[in-house]
Amino acid sequence: MRAVVTGVAGFIGSHLAERLLREGADVVGIDNLSTGQWEHVSFLESVGNFSYSQADISDSASVEGPVDVVFNLACPPSPIDFGPKGLDILRACSDGVRNLLELADEKGATFVHSSTSECYGDPLVHPQPETYWGNVNPIGPRAPYDEGKRFAEALSVTYRRLRGTRVRLYRVFNTYGPRMRIGDGRVLPNFMMQGLRGEPLTVYGDGSQTRSLCYVADLVEGILRLANSDFEEPVNLGSPDEVSIRSLAEEVVSLTGGKSEIRFLPLPEDDPKVRRPDITRARRILGWAPKVSRQDGLALTVDYFKSKLESHF
Repeated sequence: MRAVVTGVAGFIGSHLAERLLREGADVVGIDNLSTGQWEHVSFLESVGNFSYSQADISDSASVEGPVDVVFNLACPPSPIDFGPKGLDILRACSDGVRNLLELADEKGATFVHSSTSECYGDPLVHPQPETYWGNVNPIGPRAPYDEGKRFAEALSVTYRRLRGTRVRLYRVFNTYGPRMRIGDGRVLPNFMMQGLRGEPLTVYGDGSQTRSLCYVADLVEGILRLANSDFEEPVNLGSPDEVSIRSLAEEVVSLTGGKSEIRFLPLPEDDPKVRRPDITRARRILGWAPKVSRQDGLALTVDYFKSKLESHF
């Protein structure tokens, strides 16, 4: 198999590309390095038959030779990017996705698109099934990402309906593990680095809001099962193991040495109060469910952040 992976220098993209390479696929990686890390590219070059192009999918998407599948993971995913990179996010979800759909059409390839649980916004239905249309603020601070991803889904299914493009859509819930970007503003990197430095862990709101954390290896398994399926509707990929932010902070404090206190700050606008996927569809269609426990996954992730912190001294 010859696969294109966009966002290959990012957290999930690099793990997906590594899995494909270790299974014998040829991988063409594309990334503009706006939030990705070069060390992920250099690592992948040592794993298997990997070639890399530093390019922005919003400008163009051109690959020489045959392509069997296009995996799109190119979009800044962190709330700290939604403001300064808002226009880039919207372009990646519109021009970028259109360019990749055209590439998939040209090559007769399957287009596998990484969507998000943010399509559900601050949900009024819990847990969230794929049939729920969401509660999204189209002009709020999270709108570039939330509405951009919703538009990308609409664009993808329209290509499928009008052109017969093979499209596979999955909605990612909170995913974590080694290679997360230090300082990317999301809850676990923040907690991990604060705990390892002995700093207070910053919890926004009263900490009662919830998230459901899926280890990255489990997510990659779900992505590949979907890519190899014939299922055309969106599929939630995430863990139904829901935890409050305050409880998560306490777990990280314990894992990082137990020296940090927890500090509470105001809740940002439109921050989702609850998040948990209904994975009935993934279980039924893909035979998929997460296997790595939160305890084991957090331990592996703490080890990674500890090594990154030590390498800076």
